[in-house]
Amino acid sequence: MTSQPDDDAPAAGFAEATPDTSAHRKLFSYLTADAADDYIAIMRLFSGTLLNDLSAAEVAAQLADRGVALDPDQAEDRCKQLVAWGNLVRSVRETRVPTVAAYHRSRSRFQVSKLGGRLHREAEEILRAVDGVQEVARELLARIVESLGQILRQAADVHRPVDSEALAGAVTSVFTDHRVFTESVTDFYAYLAGVLTRYDLASEEYAQFKDLLLDYVDLIGADVNRNAPEIRRRLLLLLELIDPVLDNLPTAAALENGLVAVERLPGRTRVEWEQLAVWYGAGEVASGPDQLRAAARQALGQLIINARRMLTASGTGLSRRADLLKLASWFRAADSDTAHRLYDAAFGSYPARHLLIGPEEADPSAGPNTSWWDSTPVDVPVSLRERGDRTPRGRNARVPDPGADAQHLLERARRRSEARRAAAAELIAAGTLHRSRLSRAARELLLDKLSGLVAAVSLAGTAAEDRDHDLDLLLRATPAGGAATIITGDDGTVTIQDVLLAAMPLRDAVGPAGERVPA
Repeated sequence: MTSQPDDDAPAAGFAEATPDTSAHRKLFSYLTADAADDYIAIMRLFSGTLLNDLSAAEVAAQLADRGVALDPDQAEDRCKQLVAWGNLVRSVRETRVPTVAAYHRSRSRFQVSKLGGRLHREAEEILRAVDGVQEVARELLARIVESLGQILRQAADVHRPVDSEALAGAVTSVFTDHRVFTESVTDFYAYLAGVLTRYDLASEEYAQFKDLLLDYVDLIGADVNRNAPEIRRRLLLLLELIDPVLDNLPTAAALENGLVAVERLPGRTRVEWEQLAVWYGAGEVASGPDQLRAAARQALGQLIINARRMLTASGTGLSRRADLLKLASWFRAADSDTAHRLYDAAFGSYPARHLLIGPEEADPSAGPNTSWWDSTPVDVPVSLRERGDRTPRGRNARVPDPGADAQHLLERARRRSEARRAAAAELIAAGTLHRSRLSRAARELLLDKLSGLVAAVSLAGTAAEDRDHDLDLLLRATPAGGAATIITGDDGTVTIQDVLLAAMPLRDAVGPAGERVPA
């Protein structure tokens, strides 16, 4: 009987290849917890010295000396939580105590765990790091060459016994120097890429980073080109002698019993040496020096793009960073009133007004105080709209004709007067305005006069009138508690509560008591 493999089942050994790292992820919890400052202070206390063994009361006392207020109960809760996350471990209880009180105080003692201490050292390094460029430890390449030479001399000299301690020191030095070099160069190019992709890179900063690229990057590239081939050659020679090298590396016998998991120092396996050789170009994949050269080329290309953008005055690539920094300095030095005026001027938050474009203005009556809401839309040239360039282009502007403009204004004023007279006639025809239906022009004429009438009625409690001699129109508002004047139109209904409105010719109007109203 045979069975077919299940395609959906995980591959054999997959569970072993991807171990559960949830316990390791919990180690990071204290950095982002609500009481992160307390946790970091406690971890800093435990990691400050070697094998710091403290009770919660001692933690609270030492934190108080450092300006962190934490009572013993809170300190114990924090330490227990760090134990739950794996950052601390419980220490051995001191059984020989003089008093019962001392026994209770020492019932819980804590030490930093192995991974907790390592994580906190890394976290402290990150917290202390500045947001700037980091120097590349390029001198380590020469040290790697020298250390590899020492290993080769130890392994190749068959006439002398191998100095295991010196050999182990050279092996550890090679991998430590390589790790420090790769980390520093990775941080350097990451910072460089972040700066060069900035859209607002100003001219002064650009000059600094140009020098950084042309000098420092070239210096790094020269060191890599000089030392990497020699490192690769020595690594290839060493791989042929790797077995004697690994056999002569000292190992603590107590760690070889197989009962505990051992994390060996780097360079103790053949795979690590092969991977190191591949990084320096001994494999088919792209080597580390190739990647560094590619990163330098990419950075130089981005530098050229930024230079082209800065030299091109057109388009949207003009940086405003320097202008904004200057504006920020003005805000910092200004008082409150000046800052408000500065903000209004800088960001155009003053009331909307009409943009005048000179003789091409469609409406000659438009001025600086004309709202864009009421004025005729104008076509703003692209150069003025996007770049603020007022340099005239294209055909010449027309010569203004004051006579034609005056005639145009008179004609428009006449049309407007006729429209208002027609609206007034419509109101007079309606008489009592309650339940009337008005055109939009008549209703807007009524609304222009309504605010003053309603205010007068509300203050005096008696009838109020608005007399317009030009339109021969009299509007009368009479207080009417509980009643309302409802006016309908094509685009909505107007309801005036507690007021009755009536319109009549001013020349024929009579007062509320029947007397004739003087015109």
